[in-house]
Amino acid sequence: MTSGQGAAGKTAVLVLGCPQVPVQTGIALYLMSQLRKRGISSTIAGNRAARLLIEVSDPERHYISEVMDLDRYIADLADKKRQFDYHFVFIHNDAGVSYAATVQALTQKTVIALIYGEHFQDVAGEIEFPCEKVMAKAVHNPMPLKNKLDEVLPWVVSNL
Repeated sequence: MTSGQGAAGKTAVLVLGCPQVPVQTGIALYLMSQLRKRGISSTIAGNRAARLLIEVSDPERHYISEVMDLDRYIADLADKKRQFDYHFVFIHNDAGVSYAATVQALTQKTVIALIYGEHFQDVAGEIEFPCEKVMAKAVHNPMPLKNKLDEVLPWVVSNL
């Protein structure tokens, strides 16, 4: 696992909320694969349903290593017990916006907001804090969000 961008040895967390929108699990696994190729280890922080979908989808743990409860992740950030180089927050509703705002406020780092779903533009309009937005109308078909992610990921890992 080498990195042309100098990101090797860094860590990322993927924050997953309710898996109501089907593309979330597939894009999370894809993102973990792309981060691993760059030498970045990934942790999943999510609610129980999101964690179980990820664990069932990657039973041999080719892409996932650590999986943790979303509330524990927030508590660990607040208590300064954990830190990550990259915070990717999956957002398809106002709860996702709230989690992203909380992460940004606790870490003072740039959050990468992956905004998707039927009403992705409306949800993106709710964001009033600094972050990098990766947006696409992706509900059942992951390709629009995957393509956007492919465009920006080299920049993200090189510049944040």
